[in-house]
Amino acid sequence: MDGETFRHWAHEAATFAADYRETLRDQPVRARTKPGEIAAQLPESPPEEAEPMAALFEDFRRIIVPGMTHWQHPRFFAYFPANASPASVIAEMLSSAMGAQCLLWQTSPAATELEGVALDWLRQAVGLPADFTGVIQDSASSATLCAFLTMRERALGFTGNATGLSGRERLRVYASAEVHTSIDRAAWVSGIGHDNLIRVRTTGPLRGMDPAGLEAAIAADLAAGHRPAGLVLCVGGTGTGAIDTAPELIRIAHRHGLFVHVDAAWAGTAMICPEFRDLWAGVEAADSIVLNPHKWLGVQFDCSAHYLRSVDDHLRTLSIQPEYLKTHGHDDITNYSEWTVQLGRRFRALKLWFVLRAHGLNGLREMMRNHVRWSQALAARIAAEPGFALASTPVLSLFTFRHDPGDGRDLDAHMLAMLTAINDGGDLYLTPTRIDGHLAIRFQAGAMETTEGDVDAAFQIIRDTARALS
Repeated sequence: MDGETFRHWAHEAATFAADYRETLRDQPVRARTKPGEIAAQLPESPPEEAEPMAALFEDFRRIIVPGMTHWQHPRFFAYFPANASPASVIAEMLSSAMGAQCLLWQTSPAATELEGVALDWLRQAVGLPADFTGVIQDSASSATLCAFLTMRERALGFTGNATGLSGRERLRVYASAEVHTSIDRAAWVSGIGHDNLIRVRTTGPLRGMDPAGLEAAIAADLAAGHRPAGLVLCVGGTGTGAIDTAPELIRIAHRHGLFVHVDAAWAGTAMICPEFRDLWAGVEAADSIVLNPHKWLGVQFDCSAHYLRSVDDHLRTLSIQPEYLKTHGHDDITNYSEWTVQLGRRFRALKLWFVLRAHGLNGLREMMRNHVRWSQALAARIAAEPGFALASTPVLSLFTFRHDPGDGRDLDAHMLAMLTAINDGGDLYLTPTRIDGHLAIRFQAGAMETTEGDVDAAFQIIRDTARALS
């Protein structure tokens, strides 16, 4: 592709992107395709000869776009948001155009130094103290895996990487049932094992970990000859927004020498609003914290901010320096590939920098405050409707609810039918969760283009669907 052809199709791509965003509201939120329908429209074998870009664009519009679920849709109330603000999209285009591998300082000095600056800006914005240092991971799952590896190595005196885990006492990590499944996967991949991930009971309206339960679990493991290694706390759990109250739990963990990791992937970025920081009060004593700008903050996926109180422990666990990765003559530089499991690194800091500058903290705060206000008002309206009840305490812009038509039917089956009807309608997208074994519907406002009118429409659709099924 020559320069003029590239310029033409780059303009076409930018025009598509702008048109797409302008017309999103007119599209169903979730793809209306059946399994296998997209693949059936594609050739079974790759082309031997080059095809014209016009044909590629036509197939993209005809086959791919109709099969996409629209995560930027203003009525996407499912999962957590994966916002891609226009400023972030533009930054990603620039990063993609340069195609840099940012594994070492010398392979792209600006990428390395901007990452340090942008993450320190974000640290200040969410109110973390200056002794935390950040690195951009691809996702919270990778940050959590790094935390598990570090807690493993610290518990083993940093000998596990060399000699493995065979023949050693069991390492134990503690978490509640409200944590994300990435914690389970980190236990698998780190070699600690799922059976050594100990679930501590929860208590209170925010379904947080019970400190007495943590003490009891640690005591039982010590008595059994196991080695407590780490504690994982959640701030804004995926199912219900569960909050582990940090100060007492961290004090218990540190008294027993445990490494503490805080998963604040969704809720952490909301701490740019000082009035929300009571939800994670005390996290400054943790060893590791992850929060995702690629969720609520408007930074396009993937961009996960991982903050560390002791970089030395982290690097002692992950750093490896073959000769070809050394930068001779510069001992004081940062090579972020030593901070992550993956060696290759994209220029993710650029989009974080663009978003913080293009919106400013006040603009981002206003968006989040609106989402929280609108969502909690919706929760109150739903709770006041006959047959409806909140299934968990609202946290920020997330709440869950159930509906009982009062005729003795199976409520889990009714909730599933209600959810299916709402999503098949195309005007909203919601997801389910289970609370104390029972199905509930989960609502979470976070899309950047969402308006109060969209949340009002959600109320009408939820209420009318319940009535139609009763």
